[in-house]
Amino acid sequence: MEMQSELRNNTTNQVLSMFGGLLIGALVGAAAMLLYAPQSGEKTRDQIRQKNIEIRNMTTEAFEDAMAKTRQKASQIQGIVQKQTKSLEQSGQDVMQVLDQ
Repeated sequence: MEMQSELRNNTTNQVLSMFGGLLIGALVGAAAMLLYAPQSGEKTRDQIRQKNIEIRNMTTEAFEDAMAKTRQKASQIQGIVQKQTKSLEQSGQDVMQVLDQ
C-alpha cells in the first residue's frame, strides 16, 4: 500500500512538473514574442495612416496632371477648330463673291 501511495505521488509530481514546464515555456514564449515583435499596433496604424496620406497625395497629383494635360489638349484643339472655322468661313465668302459676279 505504501508503494502505491509513493507511485501515485511520483506520478502526480511528474504531471505537475510537466504542466509547470509547459506554463514556464508559454510565459517565456509570450515574453519573447513581445520583445521580438516588429512593432506595436499603434506604430502599424501610424504607418497605415502615412501610406494613406502618401497615396492620396499621389492620386491628387496624378489627377491634377491629367487635368492640366486635358486642358492643354482642349486648348490646342480649340485653336485648330477656330483656324479651320475661319478658313471655311473665308472659303464660303470667296464662293459667295464668285457666285455674286
